[in-house]
Amino acid sequence: MAQKLTKGRKKAPEGESQPVTEVYLFISTQRIKVLNADTQFPPRLPGQKSMLKNHIMHGINQSCLTDLAQLIAQSIGQAFSVAYQEFLRANGINPEDLSQKEYNDLLNTQDMYNDDLIHFSKSENCKDVYIEKQKGEILGVVIVESGWGSILPTVITANMMHGGPTEKSGKLNIGDQIMSINGTSLVGLPLSTCQSIIKGLKNQAQIKLNVVRCPPVTTVLIRRPDLRYQLGFSVQNGIICSLMRGGIAERGGVRVGHRIIEINGQSVVATPHEKIVRILSNAVGEIHMKTIPAAMYRLLTAQERPV
Repeated sequence: MAQKLTKGRKKAPEGESQPVTEVYLFISTQRIKVLNADTQFPPRLPGQKSMLKNHIMHGINQSCLTDLAQLIAQSIGQAFSVAYQEFLRANGINPEDLSQKEYNDLLNTQDMYNDDLIHFSKSENCKDVYIEKQKGEILGVVIVESGWGSILPTVITANMMHGGPTEKSGKLNIGDQIMSINGTSLVGLPLSTCQSIIKGLKNQAQIKLNVVRCPPVTTVLIRRPDLRYQLGFSVQNGIICSLMRGGIAERGGVRVGHRIIEINGQSVVATPHEKIVRILSNAVGEIHMKTIPAAMYRLLTAQERPV
């Protein structure tokens, strides 16, 4: 499926025309790609006369950003829906045999996996931490997103600068979630905003952090009684890249942006993508997983250097 988008640039001076760039958002069950006039459409598939004739084109006005976001989300959802139906057919299951009502009935029998809820509700896990530093000195902490699907979406301590104020204080651990800084809540804020808030602390001598003590690894429990029921998330090279709202995976604690490191007690750190998909596709009953923010994993395994 391809959606035609009109991308506006900065407002032109009065009297001059507004330059625009037309792009196509190509969405398939395998990838999402942005195509412009300089980028050729994907090659035709066997038996197709014209790729364009097999795609849906919609003109989008720049002023309708909300409609655009909904259109993109709907298109991605349709692509994953097609992929799931093909998976069911490949396993000898007719998609029509599993109604939405049946799936909803299953969800209604399941509680949210409340390990996070219990953890966050304990007062001893939530503390105010004070870090002393010199004015002009950086805080010396690297943060990453907790991931879409977390109970309280905020940022996680992923690394500390050696010899920096945070490390020397000994009051913060890798995996701790930072709920607020100097009384400013970080819950629900984009990572870039949280990073800007931390950078703005450079000229302060004392910093107050409200943190929830968390291990760096998240424990996930998915209850899937039968192969007919979709797990409700997708994986690419071991990293969770999408999550169906309200599905059994979200209820089980799965988070977007996390890397799967263990499935049912078996390490999958060095497991090829195809095998991970096969393990998950064939898993039924209680599926236990351990995940870690992908950015934190790359830092801990020295694939990236902390900044």
